[in-house]
Amino acid sequence: MKPIMHLCVRICVVLAVGGVLRAQAAPFVPESDSQVLERLPFTASDPVIRELRALHSRLKDEPNNLPLAIRLARGYLELGRVTGDPRYAGYAQAALAPWWDLKQAPQEVLVLRATLRQRLHQFDAALADLATVLNANPRNAQARLTRATVLQVQGVYEGAREECRALQGLTQELVWAACLTSVNGVTGMLDESHRQLRAALDKYPNAQPGVQSWVLTSLAEMAARAGMAQEAEAHFGAALAVDAADNYLLGAYADFLLDYDRPQEVLVLLRDKTRADPLVLRYALALQAQHSKELPAQVEQLRDRFEASRLRGDRVHLREEARFTLHLLDAPKSATATGPCCSATAR
Repeated sequence: MKPIMHLCVRICVVLAVGGVLRAQAAPFVPESDSQVLERLPFTASDPVIRELRALHSRLKDEPNNLPLAIRLARGYLELGRVTGDPRYAGYAQAALAPWWDLKQAPQEVLVLRATLRQRLHQFDAALADLATVLNANPRNAQARLTRATVLQVQGVYEGAREECRALQGLTQELVWAACLTSVNGVTGMLDESHRQLRAALDKYPNAQPGVQSWVLTSLAEMAARAGMAQEAEAHFGAALAVDAADNYLLGAYADFLLDYDRPQEVLVLLRDKTRADPLVLRYALALQAQHSKELPAQVEQLRDRFEASRLRGDRVHLREEARFTLHLLDAPKSATATGPCCSATAR
């Protein structure tokens, strides 16, 4: 979760399509150890990469060092948020390997495991982990916030609302207010929720950047749903000024621009940010709106990416794949065959 630990984001499952997607390809095998498979957006000298490599090296020598493993796992989760690359979730899980399968794992591991399971749509397993944590420590704010996220994604709004209210006194007002207004904003109290969250943000102008970005993005989405285009534009701009690398924010703003028939701005926004599948999708939708000759190549790239995800067993971008199938492949029946999906993207 972004306010206290990290964003909880993005999910996908196997597509059951009849003839729309190509047959599953055989796994790719490099021709040699020197073959370059992919160029990552970070260099070896990047301070984030250097720190994670140092932590990883230490953990190899001390595999049962729990504080070290927690620190490394959180670092991988944050890197996954920045890059939009779901593989970092696997690296985070690997860091927690000695404790991953334990029913009575340490609380920090249980919360991280719940976060990762939520991303994979393993909601019942995530809730079970969180219940274990909260039974032992009802004041664990991160567990409360993550549980509120999972319940909202499932549409269990009253349960999510109770978890947000339970955060009062456990964390800063802006965090629990953002949690509560997020639930209320999708249950018939949109305008009121927008006013309340904006007032809360005004009270804390020096809040942590991660909290500011989360709240501003929430305000932007509320304003967009309420048809307040100018307010939404202002909130999106303020959020991007705080964190221009947030893939969820970039995707939400791109959707806003597409809804208002501004595809050229989407192309400018995302042209150099197409590592993350959800952003490639928005980029392709903007190309489609402009009848661009570049569109077929982007569609093929997305097709290959989703096939690769299924080969890896990823369940990270289900909603994006359904949207791709509906709008870019023009296959509505196949799009609805993707299986259950979240009612909202959990942050």
